[in-house]
Amino acid sequence: MPNDRFFHEDPVRLIEMFALADSENLDIHPLAMRQAGRDANLVNEKVRQDPRANALFLSVLTSKNRPETVLRWMSEAGVFGRFIPDFGRVVAQMQYDMYHHYTVDEHTIRAIGLVALIEAGKLKADHPLSTAIIRQLVSRRVLYVAVLLHDIAKGRGGDHSEIGADIALKLCPRLGLTPAETETVAWLVRYHLLMSSTAFKRDLSDFKTILDFVEVVASPERLRLLLVLTVVDIRAVGPGIWNAWKGQLLGDLYEGAEEVLRLGHKQTGRNERIAAKQAALATELRWPQTKFAAYAKRHADPYWVAEPADALLRNAQLVEAADTSKQPLSIATHVDEASGTTLVSVYAADHPGLFYRIAGAISLGGANILDARIHTTRDGMALDNFVVADPLDRPFNEPTQLARLKRTIEDVLTGKVRLADKLAARPLARRRADVFKVEPNVLMDNRASNRYTVVEVSALDRPALLYSLTNTFFNARVTIHSAHIATYGERATDTFYITDLTGEKIDNGPRLKALEKRLLDVASGAVERAETVQAAQ
Repeated sequence: MPNDRFFHEDPVRLIEMFALADSENLDIHPLAMRQAGRDANLVNEKVRQDPRANALFLSVLTSKNRPETVLRWMSEAGVFGRFIPDFGRVVAQMQYDMYHHYTVDEHTIRAIGLVALIEAGKLKADHPLSTAIIRQLVSRRVLYVAVLLHDIAKGRGGDHSEIGADIALKLCPRLGLTPAETETVAWLVRYHLLMSSTAFKRDLSDFKTILDFVEVVASPERLRLLLVLTVVDIRAVGPGIWNAWKGQLLGDLYEGAEEVLRLGHKQTGRNERIAAKQAALATELRWPQTKFAAYAKRHADPYWVAEPADALLRNAQLVEAADTSKQPLSIATHVDEASGTTLVSVYAADHPGLFYRIAGAISLGGANILDARIHTTRDGMALDNFVVADPLDRPFNEPTQLARLKRTIEDVLTGKVRLADKLAARPLARRRADVFKVEPNVLMDNRASNRYTVVEVSALDRPALLYSLTNTFFNARVTIHSAHIATYGERATDTFYITDLTGEKIDNGPRLKALEKRLLDVASGAVERAETVQAAQ
């Protein structure tokens, strides 16, 4: 520092110092940092509007060197928050939930660092798709600015995505972005939660899910940008939040949307897809042609659409073994190392309430259900596939764990144990989640799918919540076709694709209202509290 007046003589030097440290890969002397901290208040509106200062800041933000480190230095000196006042408002802002581990500013800076690591190819093992498509971006600085701004309106009340988009429209031109880039950044901030909510809460085998998503995204470039933004946003939440299962769901959504954007808004040959899956399975199984044809006929089209190739193969092997040995109930488990989950398949005679009993048994066995796909063969057998993990989102892979899980499901389905009694007897230790308030919510949607009524339930996460919800559907004489489970810290969001017992959407207003009330009572815990009081009397 030449003298104490150095920054007073030209306050833009407060930005330039950090830009030079980045471009020359230098550290900043502690005395210089101290002086910058003392003089940070020199960054006024004149500096904020200075084109040179904005160009220097953008060079740090989009640097291929170490943007996370230098931006953190800039934030520690107070220069970052002065130069971008909206960012200054979220510095040290806590997020009061069990999902977010960091303050808003720390989360944002970490996310920017993750973009740089993906772009440098250093996270290819964890994020191969993002690593491949980030090189295809037309404007990489759109991505970096969107990551900077995606949570900038947190804590202001209202929808932080919408408020953040308005901030982007004002700030991006100041930073030197073109009108087209500004519009794209604002769109990304507005819709930065769209991809994760679609991938984690919706049935990706339902083609309307893909079409509705594509209608909002509308361009391959936005799709690429949104994927990378979604990945770094989730991963920067905290350790253990990202897992391979989330990566697989996001990848499936990306590929489905990319295909529609490339080939047009037309389902590309549903019948052809089914035929291709059947042909691939026939090749794997090597059964006689007549035997395979008879097996294929047992399953309705939705089964072939919904299940991935590996599940189709394992299901066929399970069914053949069970039919050959005339087993009334067969259960198979398979640890999928790629997704970090375990597939549990149950083959049994179909009967009302089978799903809620299996859900309760899996909970008793110590596993969490992430995804469930429920099928009934044309000859009245149930073939249900559950994707499960342990409570820490790790796969069930210990032989003793798997054996206990299978035994528990068998005991429940054969009536050896009374499920309600076993669940009620479980000790419910006070958990950290209990200190948080989650307002229960139920959404009924008849537009999200052409075939099903989609029901989304948000509630405070607790043991056997899924069992209680599925039991409610059973008592309401409703058929569940698939269930998709997403947990965000203390908040669980469970989505169900349902019909009435005849296979039709539920469009009767009073019936929907009654079902909504029952589910709200379960989501709020009112039903459990009433049962506890009743048991005590």
